[in-house]
Amino acid sequence: TKEKEAEVLVTASNDESDSSVNYKPPAQKSLKEIQELDQDDESLRKYKEALLGNAAAVVVDPTVPNVQVTKMILVCDTAPNNLVLDLTGDLEGFRKNPFPMKEGVEYRIKICFKVNKEIVSGLKYMQQTFRKGVKVDKSDYMVGSYGPRPNEDYEFLTTMEEAPKGMLARGTYHIKSKFTDDDKNDHLSWEWSLAIKKDWKD
Repeated sequence: TKEKEAEVLVTASNDESDSSVNYKPPAQKSLKEIQELDQDDESLRKYKEALLGNAAAVVVDPTVPNVQVTKMILVCDTAPNNLVLDLTGDLEGFRKNPFPMKEGVEYRIKICFKVNKEIVSGLKYMQQTFRKGVKVDKSDYMVGSYGPRPNEDYEFLTTMEEAPKGMLARGTYHIKSKFTDDDKNDHLSWEWSLAIKKDWKD
């Protein structure tokens, strides 16, 4: 149906696996092209308005990138404070100042981002974890496809992860994060560190 075709272009998929080998992303269309499709179909026009909101009325600085990653938040119920990384400024200090984390705790990573001008498809959050220069973990998350919403951040939350535990697991872990899409555009790459400790205040 036409509603399903429109939904493919603008809705998010939360499938976190890359097992769909035969998946082919839809042909990229500009926001204007999508809004002009089937203008005589009243039901489809209203459906697209519901999905895209008032995107056509928003005037965006043409020099601003289409996708802006604004924040990363380490969400942990047992932490004294959530770790919040402002990704709009200098990214260099995050690696040099490890965030202390109690061994074995459960946490999630929240990514906040904006889509400014055009629909973007197949957004992904990818991270690789290193210890003493050796890669010990790799995680890829499918974030989905989103329409423009420059005045408000979207939020993506990963599945629950568990910090390493045990005396041998304690130490500093270096993480390389990347926010990309179907077209392999690198919207932002940043590096940060965790210091796994016996307790939060060790």
